[in-house]
Amino acid sequence: QVQLVESGGGLVQPGGSLRLSCAASGFAFVLFPMGWYRQAPGKQRELVAAITAGGSTNYADSVKGRFTISRDNAKKTMYLQMNSLKPEDTAVYYCNRDSRTIAPYSTWGQGTQVTVSS
Repeated sequence: QVQLVESGGGLVQPGGSLRLSCAASGFAFVLFPMGWYRQAPGKQRELVAAITAGGSTNYADSVKGRFTISRDNAKKTMYLQMNSLKPEDTAVYYCNRDSRTIAPYSTWGQGTQVTVSS
């Protein structure tokens, strides 16, 4: 069955960095466009970064220039390097297929909490 396991979150000061990982299993990871999503308290889940099977990337305006998405198809793992973090980046971060081109899997991982605070 499909499994998506996010890790790497934590508490960081404004301006700091974190690297998130998403370990995928149970599907042909190499074939699909993938994305990182986040959900802040009281807000809807939003797609913040996406990467195609071939490695082309796309970012929400709010994170452009600060976040970098990448993937290692051999390891079935996706990453999100987050730099220059801001308090408004505080959210639970999830990975799944890129909803702009294909339906995300119905089963989401547990997510990883990112808190940006001094």
